[in-house]
Amino acid sequence: MMKIAEDDLADWLRFLLVDGLGSMTAQKLLRAFGLPYNILKQSHGTLAGITSDRIATDLRASLSEAFQKQMDMTLAWLTSPENHVLTLDSPHYPQFLLSTADPPPLLYVKGRVDLLNGLANLAIVGSRNATAQGISNAEQFAQELAAGGMNIISGLALGIDAAAHRGALAAVSKNQASGSTIAVIGTGCDIVYPARNRELAHQIAQEGVIVSEFHLGTPAMTANFPRRNRIISGLAQGVLVVEAALKSGSLITARQAAEQNREVFAIPGSIHSPLARGCHALIRQGAKLVESAKDVLEEIAQPLNVSAYSLGSVEVAAPECQDLDIDANTGAKVEHPNDVQQHILTALGFDPCDLDTLAARTTLTIAVLSAELMMLELDGRVEKRPGNVFSQRMR
Repeated sequence: MMKIAEDDLADWLRFLLVDGLGSMTAQKLLRAFGLPYNILKQSHGTLAGITSDRIATDLRASLSEAFQKQMDMTLAWLTSPENHVLTLDSPHYPQFLLSTADPPPLLYVKGRVDLLNGLANLAIVGSRNATAQGISNAEQFAQELAAGGMNIISGLALGIDAAAHRGALAAVSKNQASGSTIAVIGTGCDIVYPARNRELAHQIAQEGVIVSEFHLGTPAMTANFPRRNRIISGLAQGVLVVEAALKSGSLITARQAAEQNREVFAIPGSIHSPLARGCHALIRQGAKLVESAKDVLEEIAQPLNVSAYSLGSVEVAAPECQDLDIDANTGAKVEHPNDVQQHILTALGFDPCDLDTLAARTTLTIAVLSAELMMLELDGRVEKRPGNVFSQRMR
């Protein structure tokens, strides 16, 4: 694949780096004059008829130091074979994203550019503070769907995002997959956030693709993450929400998907879990309830030659144990995760859980776990049920 020409890159960067140039104004100028090369040739008066006097002045100004710094950084970054810059007029620009109301004028891409125009791309999104069952569901669905030929899109965040990427990569590593994974990030393509996902990002760049609309060197900023969500949904034919609270970025992605005429899917969860309420709200609003990968494949992957492996061997188990970052009663982060009894209550979650599963979740020995469960039972916080199954007493 040919790299962007240096002169074209310079025109796009000079255009997009104008201070205060928002997406709406950029779209107006592109619609009026075409490519940045033509925009930059217009007179001040012509430009001022569409945008503000200040932006018109800046578009006519000589090259800035900020532009030259960004240009040098980008040219150096492009020397790596896996790095690319795609503009709206590029033949490789993702067509599904191009059809949305606000496609990014420029995309930085690291890895397999061909995945961006995949005919079966599915976004999997959800809570950063996901439950253990939510993590498991995200990984299993992603592995199953990637094995069925789908490219799994997510945002490289902690929790559900990372689990979805890992699941797709697991299918790739086992030679099960004709699909892979796409990470849409809220920083520059030269920055990994969060840092603990650095190794995961490296694997995605090798086996899949990382994409960002933000210029190189852009750090993690709160406002950029909701904005990148429209790209996650825009690249996809559908969005699957695994776990989400009622007020979460995942519901923003789902809403944008619906506005972009994409399919929206949601996995139901426990009626007691705060992280299931967002999914339940989506289902009430018309999202498709899914219990297996087959449910998704039947909706948006019918043209694919789906392997027998991919048809529904993964079913969603009933939520069993909460992630250790979530308090089982309030849904808030645990303040003292080293407290053994609180650790057990958090892992126990909202639904009955057997002793072996609880031991695996807490990494406690059966002896220690049994002793602490007895104390919690005496304290009235845990109830033992037939079959050596335990559940919290709701207060």
